[in-house]
Amino acid sequence: MASTEEDGSVEEKENNNKKRTKSAIAVAWLTFYNIAMTAGWLVLAMAMIRFYIQRGTHKGLYKSIARTLKFFQTIALLEVVHCAIGIVRTSVIVTGVQVCSRIFMVWFITNSIKQIQNEESVILFLVVWTVTEITRYSFYTFNLLNHLPYFIKWARYNMFIIMYPLGVVGELMTIYAALPYVRKTGMLSMRLPNKYNVSFDYYYFLIIVMLSYIPLFPQLYFHMLRQRRKVLLGEIIVEKDE
Repeated sequence: MASTEEDGSVEEKENNNKKRTKSAIAVAWLTFYNIAMTAGWLVLAMAMIRFYIQRGTHKGLYKSIARTLKFFQTIALLEVVHCAIGIVRTSVIVTGVQVCSRIFMVWFITNSIKQIQNEESVILFLVVWTVTEITRYSFYTFNLLNHLPYFIKWARYNMFIIMYPLGVVGELMTIYAALPYVRKTGMLSMRLPNKYNVSFDYYYFLIIVMLSYIPLFPQLYFHMLRQRRKVLLGEIIVEKDE
């Protein structure tokens, strides 16, 4: 009987050690990832500031930072993986929607339609994204290191109140500016007849994307407001069952 108890105790210790090792690896990776992403968005911020100081205009700014922007925004797909494998306790769906919408804006709107790259709306969402991401990744980094300055915590849960709507306005205005070019060129569209017998109109797809902001934006915005009350004000938030 004693031997069985000892065997069980050994197995339990081994399992606990494995869990601690996995946890330590996860924390180390997440710390590295968030430091890298903070640095990446800081590089983008400095490049934008330097460009404007030197040129005195926003025209050409997107083209000058496009490669860096595409790299760091695409790498953010790892955040969906983090949620999927459980090392970050956040909804895969919420994270996926946020990350994929950003990637869509970068690759399938701004990067694909060069005529809109100098629009003021592009600069608007770029500035909002940059400030938001520097704040967000800094928050995660210091939180993982257990040394979270209050001003970063405050910024994380207050700045979004203004930044989030401004970012949405910038994105919607940019998509709207792209519509005439998409309609004129028929880009990324498939017309009948074709060998696949499939029709797809990118112009109307973009209109659907714009309309999708109506139900999605309030859900994500109020989710952040609930998180703000929970973190800053200490309220206990009871989520309703779906």
